[in-house]
Order: sequence, then C-alpha cells, then structure tokens
Amino acid sequence: MSEFKNALHDILLFDAANPLLFNTGLFLLLFLCFLGIYTLLSRWQSVKMIFVILFSLYFYYKSSAGYCFVLLGVCVFDFVLGNLLGAARNDTLRKTMVAVNVVVNVGMLVYFKYFNLLIRTFADIASVRFDPFDIILPAGISFFTFRSISYIVDIYRGDIKPCTNFLHYTFFLTFFPPLLAGPVVRAKDMLPQIKDNKGADRFMTGAGFFLIITGLVKKVVIADYISGNFVDRIFDNPALYTGFENLMGVYGFALQLYCDFSGYSDMAIGIALLLGFRFKDNFDSPYKSQSPTEFWRRWHISLSSWLRDYLYIPMGGSRTSKLKSHRNLVTTMVLGGLWHGASWMYVIWGAWNGVLLVLHKIYKRLFGIGKDDRPGAVRRFFNILVTF
Repeated sequence: MSEFKNALHDILLFDAANPLLFNTGLFLLLFLCFLGIYTLLSRWQSVKMIFVILFSLYFYYKSSAGYCFVLLGVCVFDFVLGNLLGAARNDTLRKTMVAVNVVVNVGMLVYFKYFNLLIRTFADIASVRFDPFDIILPAGISFFTFRSISYIVDIYRGDIKPCTNFLHYTFFLTFFPPLLAGPVVRAKDMLPQIKDNKGADRFMTGAGFFLIITGLVKKVVIADYISGNFVDRIFDNPALYTGFENLMGVYGFALQLYCDFSGYSDMAIGIALLLGFRFKDNFDSPYKSQSPTEFWRRWHISLSSWLRDYLYIPMGGSRTSKLKSHRNLVTTMVLGGLWHGASWMYVIWGAWNGVLLVLHKIYKRLFGIGKDDRPGAVRRFFNILVTF
C-alpha cells in the first residue's frame, strides 16, 4: 500500500528533479491514457477542450508547480486586453494597449529570467558582494510570453480578430505539446484550427507517430548518449584530451545540440498532429546551410521568423539605410541570444551571429550575388563547409 501511495505521489505532485518530459516513461504511459480519453470525447468539443486544458495545466504543474497560475493569469489578461483592443478605435489607445501587453510580458521575463543577471552585473561593476535571489524560473515562460505578444500585435495589425471564446484562447496558450520548449506557435495559425475542430486524419496520425519516434531517437539515442559518454567528459576537462579529441568534442556538441532541440520539437509537432493540430516545421536540415542567412532560415524557424516579424521589421528592417538595417539585424540577434538564457555569453553569441549575418549581406552586395544565384556542386560543398 505504501508503494502505491509513493507511486501516486510521484505521478501527481511536483518534483523539481523529475519534470514531466516527452522522453520519460511516465509521460508515455500518461499520454496513452490521455489519447484514449481524448478520442472518446471527440464528439463533445467543449468537454474535450476542458479535458486538454486540465491535462496541459497538470503537465505544466509537473514542471513549474504553482506557476501554472501565472500561465492562467496571462490567459485572462490576453483575452480581456485582446477584446478591448479589438473594440478600441482611438489609435493612441490601441498603441497603449499593445505597449501594456509588451511591458507585462517582457517584465515577467526580466524578473524571472534576468533579474539576478542584471543585479549581479551591477554588483560586479561596483565591486559589491551579491547573493542571488531565490527566483524559480517558470518553465516555458520564454515561449508563452512570445505567443502572448504575437497575439496582441496581430490584433493591432488587423491580421486576426480577437478571440471571443475564452475556452479557445486558454486552449491555445496552455496547449501542452509546444508549452515547454516550442515551437513558438502563433494564434493566427492555431485558433482557426481550434474553431474548425477537424481532428486527426490517417495521414496526420501516421506522420505524428513518425515524428514522435524520430524525435525520441534524436533525443534519447543520439543526443543523450553522446552527451553523457563523450561530449560532457571532454568539456569538463579538455586538458586531459588531445587536440583531435577536443575537435571531435566540438563537432559532437553541434550534433548533440541539434538532435536534442530538433528532437524535442519533432515530438511536440508529432503529438500535436495526433490531436489534430498542424504546426509548421521548426528545423529544416540547418547544417546543410550555405550561408549564415540560410542557417537562420532553417534553424529554430518559429523563433527566427518571430524575431523577424515582431522585432526586426518593426525596428525598420531592411527598409532603412544600409547602416541602420545592419544595426537592426545585430540588435535583433543580440536580443535573440539573450532570449536563450540569462548569461552574457548568450549576448556575445547573439552578437556574433548578428555580425555574421551583416558580413554575409555585405559579401553578397560586393560580389553581386542575388537570390537567383545557383552555385555548382563544388562551390555548394565549399559554402556548406565554411558555414558549418
């Protein structure tokens, strides 16, 4: 009896050391039960949606405990603000509403994710001792805040109409497959699918299972294996290994990073397909890219396109002078780098990628390389090699 209670405790209660991830046995067991009930409820849309929302909140609770109420708060805030924005006619008031949404979402990110980094930086500059505050980062906050911002901005731009069904919007924002690690799903892509309630056909079911299996292979068989048995050992103490082994460790990390990230995205997209929802591809063979520009069209596509549409273009994009467009590009990539993690190393990484994108634009302009340029096999191989 005590073993049953312990097992039930592990299933139901939050455990920071064991979040509920797609590649765990517990999730597989729970998802099979979930899928069975989901199929039985297919005739009753509202009941089915409530069931999915409850499971999504449970899924999020297993990763972030009480912060599931923050997620619910964002749902209520967006729903009310979106409908007020849709009804407003004064442009100043509309812009103010968008600004409020951005400030609230960015404010949450700054507090939960970057507050310690900022205070530590000021403390280091002032040579003052600083003990980091005990701030727990809610899982997936970087993703659902971006979804919230895009929803309000799209209403302001007239790309979508405000969602008038609170159940639909809560379903969209809490939907568990992309909740923790993406892809960044936009309301204009998903809300119409929620309204249509078509369900999964045979093709979607087959594709869903295929993506889940390939994602598991990438994540568990490749990424986790080479991480624990090769890459981590070299990165922990590179001086113990030869130059060639260190080089292989770097290549191994590149493979680990891709398989880990794209594998989880594949599983999220596959699970969504089984439930009747289509998401856009998030990775498109990025290591085959022939330039830094092409790489960012293939790597984490949902994020790079979000940064383009909601940050780079509003700053002026490439419609300004060459110098300003280069500044916009570097700024976008710096902020994109910081989005990945609370470390100045991410800022440097973002700046480095921004500079590479600018250099590639200058290179194309100097040598007259246009969109229609089709390099031969040798040059294509050389381009891929240099970019990688």
